[in-house]
Amino acid sequence: MTRHDQVAVVTGGASGIGKAVCLALAGEGARVAVADRDGEGAEAVAGAVTAAGGDGLPVRMDVTSRASVDEGLRQVLAHWERIDVLANVAGWDRIVPFADTTEEFWDRVIAINFRGVLATSHAVLPHMVEQRRGLIVNVSSEAGRAGSSGEAVYSGAKGAVIAFSKALAREVARHGIRVNVVAPGLTDTPLLQGLIADGNEKLVSAIIKATPLARLARAEEVADAVLFLASERASFITGQTLSVGGGLTMV
Repeated sequence: MTRHDQVAVVTGGASGIGKAVCLALAGEGARVAVADRDGEGAEAVAGAVTAAGGDGLPVRMDVTSRASVDEGLRQVLAHWERIDVLANVAGWDRIVPFADTTEEFWDRVIAINFRGVLATSHAVLPHMVEQRRGLIVNVSSEAGRAGSSGEAVYSGAKGAVIAFSKALAREVARHGIRVNVVAPGLTDTPLLQGLIADGNEKLVSAIIKATPLARLARAEEVADAVLFLASERASFITGQTLSVGGGLTMV
């Protein structure tokens, strides 16, 4: 299957890494469902996808709601009749010492970063099993591999994404479905800029200094890793985690 034949669903597609993934897929001619709770943002990116040579479809989706996920995927299947790629990019966090967090904070971080991956994967799998092929790429984080100060709950959720993806890859390989993970380091996105604006400049600077390549990732660099794993160039790769973190972790 060529990229021009692919139908991809990208969660968190309205901004940051998700937007970069959508546009990168569009550059190779894919049909892209831009799924995001920000409906206006999804519409704008879907328009950019079409302008870049792909075919964009905005889908209002809240990954923390299974009903919203099911409805969003129903719209995609009604429009294109199949889904070949699921890229789970939606994510959220705030930097807070664990002792200062609340149960409500735990629930939100886990709902967006982990349960959202469970919901979308669970919803799309019956279709991929039926068509005997599929590609799932889940975006975790270097925090999920090494831990990150002030992000204990986020690190736990992102670590769970990695473990879940390995287990799922084993379960669905016999159906021609591959599941892999991209783990970005600090990436220049609106989410990171919001964390910096909240007063975390020193922490971010310290992480950059600890990174061998000594800079932030660009969203486009993370998107390139997602595209590789969601292509036939990675046809014998499953259950793996690819770090895009400038060498912060080397495992």
